[in-house]
Amino acid sequence: MRRLLAYLALSIMVSTQCAALAAPASEYQVKAVFLFNFSQFVSWPAGAFPTAASPIVIGVLGEDPFGGQLDAVVAGERVGGRPLLVRRYRDVSQIGNCQILFIDRSETAKLRDIVRALQGRSILTVSDIDGAAGSGVMIDLVLVGDHIHMRINVAAARASGLVLSSQLLRPAQIVGPGEG
Repeated sequence: MRRLLAYLALSIMVSTQCAALAAPASEYQVKAVFLFNFSQFVSWPAGAFPTAASPIVIGVLGEDPFGGQLDAVVAGERVGGRPLLVRRYRDVSQIGNCQILFIDRSETAKLRDIVRALQGRSILTVSDIDGAAGSGVMIDLVLVGDHIHMRINVAAARASGLVLSSQLLRPAQIVGPGEG
C-alpha cells in the first residue's frame, strides 16, 4: 500500500508539471519533469557544489532529445534555495559542476566508459538506454506502453555519496550491477 501511495504521489507531481506544459505531453516532456523532480528527492554531499549558492546543474550528455522542454520545466524553479540550470555536453570530459546528468541514447556505445569516467563523482546519472541501470547508471527511465518506469541502481548512487529519498525508491524497481 505504501509503495502504491508513493508511486501515486510521484505520478501526481509529474502529471501536475506536465499539465502546465500543455496536453498531451510527449515522452521527453515527461522525462524532463522526472529530471526536475529528481532534484527534490536526492541529497548530495556538501562537496558536490562549489559554493552554497551554486545552482543545481542538470546536464544532457550526447544528443539532446529534450529540445527546449527541459529548459522550460526548470525555468524559474528553485530547490533547497538553489536555482536550476541546464547544460549540454558533447563529451564526458566537458562535465564540470553537474549534479544530475541525463545520458542520451546516442551515447550507448560509450556508456561503460562514461560510467567509469564519472565514478566517485556525486552526479546522479539518468538514462533511457536499455539496461542502463545494470551498467552502473543510477536511474534508468524505461518506457512501458505509455508509462515511464524507473529502475534504480541504489548501490551506484551510494558509491557516489548520494542519498535517494524513500519516496523516490518506493515506486521504482531496484536493480544491481548486471541487472536490467
